[in-house]
Amino acid sequence: MIFVIHRHDASHLHHDLRLEDGGVLRSWAVPKGVPVKAGEKRLAVEVEDHPMKYANFQGIIPKGQYGAGKVSIWDKGRYEMVEDSGNAIKFNLHGKKAKGSYRLVRFKGGDQWLLFKVKRGGDND
Repeated sequence: MIFVIHRHDASHLHHDLRLEDGGVLRSWAVPKGVPVKAGEKRLAVEVEDHPMKYANFQGIIPKGQYGAGKVSIWDKGRYEMVEDSGNAIKFNLHGKKAKGSYRLVRFKGGDQWLLFKVKRGGDND
């Protein structure tokens, strides 16, 4: 399965983490960027799923449209789903910038998640 991380310069600069799942790209906006060092934690806000064709999108979303601003691919590659319990997702990224084990843990009953990179050889759960 593929993943893509978009650098999205909209009303606020952020990254969008997208994981292929069931024929769509499940998506989270990550205001401070995807962590690349073990132990770093970031807020990730789940947003609507995107179509698979969006995995290759780079360009300008025009003013007046949802997500207006410049979008570029920050990193892209393959990933392995380790576990998805609905409220916690474990996955391994194989990108050029983002690589290794990651976790997404949902805050109680909402669209906000905690995204973190797991320390090598350990599990931060």
